[in-house]
Amino acid sequence: MPAPITVVIPTLNAAAELPRCLEALMEGLAEGLIRELVISDGGSGDATLQLAEEAGAELVSGAASRGGQLRRGCAAARGEWLLVLHADTQLAPGWAAVVAAHLQAGAGDVGQPGYFQLKFRTKGAWPAWVAGWANFRARVFGLPYGDQGLLIPRAVYVSAGEYPDQPLMEDVALVRRLTGLTALPITALTSAARYQRDGWLLRGAGNLWTLLRYFLGAEPDKLARDYQK
Repeated sequence: MPAPITVVIPTLNAAAELPRCLEALMEGLAEGLIRELVISDGGSGDATLQLAEEAGAELVSGAASRGGQLRRGCAAARGEWLLVLHADTQLAPGWAAVVAAHLQAGAGDVGQPGYFQLKFRTKGAWPAWVAGWANFRARVFGLPYGDQGLLIPRAVYVSAGEYPDQPLMEDVALVRRLTGLTALPITALTSAARYQRDGWLLRGAGNLWTLLRYFLGAEPDKLARDYQK
């Protein structure tokens, strides 16, 4: 049988982060879990495409929109499962064994979608607090964000309506339509660059306000423009 997982990574000028993300995936190859790697690029002008080609990825190109890129990338996948990661996220060592056990637990059935435990690649009280809130939000409200990674059966993904082609909150739009989300006991180590640039309190409050505005009906295009400011 072919390996079950297609890894899908959206990129836009991700050359500085992508190599470490891909390096962390190598244990999945060794365990026979990864069938293919799909890089869905939004028009990178750096070495991202060269790195993807060197890694043997299937390249999908289109407009720079996180939701659109993910939708196109997942449409190109042939694996029974999708492992969706951001380019600046690295799965912690041991992830392959945990994922293999999760897949085996669902053998004979479609399987349950899962996500990983967020942790920032920096130390301190603020990073720990923000990551703790993200993991609490995911566990209690069923709202993991994309930087936590998503492991989902392709059939479940399709039946949930796939990622919407929108520039922000595409992850929330999808996971709100999923049931049985499982917290996988492996850390997803992600970049803290935005928080370090804007300040942990300001960026955290901004993210929460963006989520609230989305729930109240704000257009994703407007949210994305404000988010980039």
